[in-house]
Amino acid sequence: MADRVTLYDTTLRDGAQTQGVDFSVADKVAIASALDQLGLDYIEGGWPGANPTDDAFFQAAPTCTRAVLTAFGMTRRPGRSASNDPVLGAVLGAGTKAVCLVGKSSAYQVRTALGTEPEENIRMVATSITESIARGKDVLYDAEHFFDGFKADPDYALQCIEAAYQAGARWIVLCDTNGGTLPHEITRIVEAAMARVPGSHLGIHCHNDTEMAVANSIAAVQAGVRQVQGTINGLGERCGNANLVALIPTLMLKLGYETGVGQAGLAQLTHVSRLVDERLNRAPNRHAAYVGENAFAHKAGLHVSAIEKDPATYEHIPPETVGNHRKILMSDQAGRANVLNRLADAGIQVAADDQRVAALVEQVKQKEFEGYAYDAAAASFELLARLAMEDRSPFFRVEKFRVMDERRWNAVGKLTTISEATIRVEVGGQSVLTVAEGNGPVNALDAALRQALAGVYPNLADVTLVDYRVRILTANAGTEAVTRVIIDSRDRVTGATWSTVGVSTNVIDASFNALYDALCYKLLSDEVRG
Repeated sequence: MADRVTLYDTTLRDGAQTQGVDFSVADKVAIASALDQLGLDYIEGGWPGANPTDDAFFQAAPTCTRAVLTAFGMTRRPGRSASNDPVLGAVLGAGTKAVCLVGKSSAYQVRTALGTEPEENIRMVATSITESIARGKDVLYDAEHFFDGFKADPDYALQCIEAAYQAGARWIVLCDTNGGTLPHEITRIVEAAMARVPGSHLGIHCHNDTEMAVANSIAAVQAGVRQVQGTINGLGERCGNANLVALIPTLMLKLGYETGVGQAGLAQLTHVSRLVDERLNRAPNRHAAYVGENAFAHKAGLHVSAIEKDPATYEHIPPETVGNHRKILMSDQAGRANVLNRLADAGIQVAADDQRVAALVEQVKQKEFEGYAYDAAAASFELLARLAMEDRSPFFRVEKFRVMDERRWNAVGKLTTISEATIRVEVGGQSVLTVAEGNGPVNALDAALRQALAGVYPNLADVTLVDYRVRILTANAGTEAVTRVIIDSRDRVTGATWSTVGVSTNVIDASFNALYDALCYKLLSDEVRG
C-alpha cells in the first residue's frame, strides 16, 4: 500500500497575504467548498480575531464533508497564561475541530521579535497546545523559522518541536519561513528533526523565495515527513508558498504517494486552479505546470506529428488526468477537440464528425477571442452549445433596455443613488414592457427582466444571484476597456449553482449578457433535467 501524505491548504490565509489579493467572505466560502470537494485533508480558513473578514467567514463557514476546517493563530503571549490570552481565546472559540498555532523555533527570533527568553518561548508553546487540547481541539504547531533557527542553534530548534510533540500536538510543521533553504539542506535538517519527532507527525511549510518551494516540499516528504502545506496556484506573500497544484499530481503520479484527493479529485485540479484565479480576477498562468492552458499545447509541425503517433512523446501525463486538455496550436483540430471535451462535460453526446461541431468551434473561437472565458462559466457554454447543437429557439428575446442612475440627496439629507431599468421583452408570443428600480443598474435590470418573464416563466423566482465579478481585459484602454463579467447564480429549491459570462466594452451590457445567460440556463436546466 502506498504511503499516505496529508494535504493542508493555507490559501485562505497565506494566499490572502499576496499583493493584490483581497478575499471577500463569499470568495472564501466558495474556495473552501471547492477545496473540500477536491479532497484535501485540512483547510485553513484564516485567523479568527485578526480581521472582520476572517471573523465573518468562520461565522458563515461551509460544512466540510471531507476536509477538517482549521483556525490559525499564535501561541500565548509572554507573561500570560494560555487560558487568559484573548488572542489565543479567539482562535479556540472559532468553532473549528482543529487549530494551527504558530510559534517561534529560532532563539534569535524569540529574543528580537517576541522580546522574551528562549525558555519562556518553549513554555508558551507547550502550555498553548495543552490548553487547546483541553478544549477539545486537534492541534498543529507551525514551527516558524525552524530551518533558520536550526542553522543558528540546532539544539534549541529541536527543543521547540519536541516540546510541542510532547504536549500532544498531532502535527509539528517545519517552516522555511524566509524561503531561503535548498533541497539538500531540507533533507539533512528533516532527518535531524525525525530523531526527536516521528515523521508520521511532521509536516513541511515552504515559501518560494528561491523558486524551491515545491522541490523543498518533495525533499521533505522523501526524507520522511507526512504532511505538506501549501496554497492553490502558489499564492502567498513575497514570492508565494508551495504550489499545491503542482505538488499534488507530482506526489501522486510521479512518486506514488496516496493522498485524500484520489483520481476523481485529480481530474478537478485544473478547474479548481482556474476557479481560484477567477474569484480573484487574476489571469491564470498559461504556463503553469499541469493546469496551464499551454501545459499540453503543441505548435503545428514535427511535435504534432509525433503527438498523433504517441502522445507520451511530448506529454509526461495524459492531460485529462488533471482535468486539462491537449491543444494543437494553429489547427482547426485543436478547437474541435476542446469543444468536444466541453460538450462531453455538459452531457451533450455528439459524433466527432458532426458538421454542427465545426460551426460551434468557430463560434467559440470568436467569442473566446472577444474575451469570453467558458472554463469559468460552464453554464454559458452549455447554453450556447445546446442552442446550436439541438436547434433550439431562444426562450425569450430582449428587444431593448435602458438604464438610468439618479444620484441625489434624499429627504433626510443622505446622498443616495437610485437605478431604474426599462426593458421590452418578446416572450410567449407577446411584447412585454416593464420598469423596475434596483440597488445599482444590474439589480434594476434583473428586477425588470424577471417582471417581464414572470407570467410565462414563474420558476425564475427560484434563481438568486450569489456573486458578481468584473475583470478588465484591456487595461491600457482606460475607461473604454473591454470588461468581462462573471455572475454566479443559485437555485433556491435544488441548491444547484452555475456561472455565466458576458463581455462588452460597456460594463452594463456585459453584465446584462451574463444575467441573460443565468436566467436562460435555469430554464434550460429545468427543461433538460426535469
